[in-house]
Amino acid sequence: MLIVLVGWGYVVLMMALAEASGPSGSVLGAIVTLLLYGALPMGLIWYVGGARGRARARRAAESRDGDPRGGGEPAGDAVAPVREEP
Repeated sequence: MLIVLVGWGYVVLMMALAEASGPSGSVLGAIVTLLLYGALPMGLIWYVGGARGRARARRAAESRDGDPRGGGEPAGDAVAPVREEP
């Protein structure tokens, strides 16, 4: 996946350079090209592609620590019962 992202980044960088240096291009157009064709899609692909690794890390942490919500014991009463003396 990393090689695809590097290749796509190179293509987008060349598109942005062509936009900035072209006769009717502008630097603002190059920045927009870099963001809309480069940073957003690459960030989305990086996030979606890393989901399996994040799930694997979460499962490893759960198996190492036990219950991911902590404790493992019931909460019990928030207020202790009042003792009555005989």
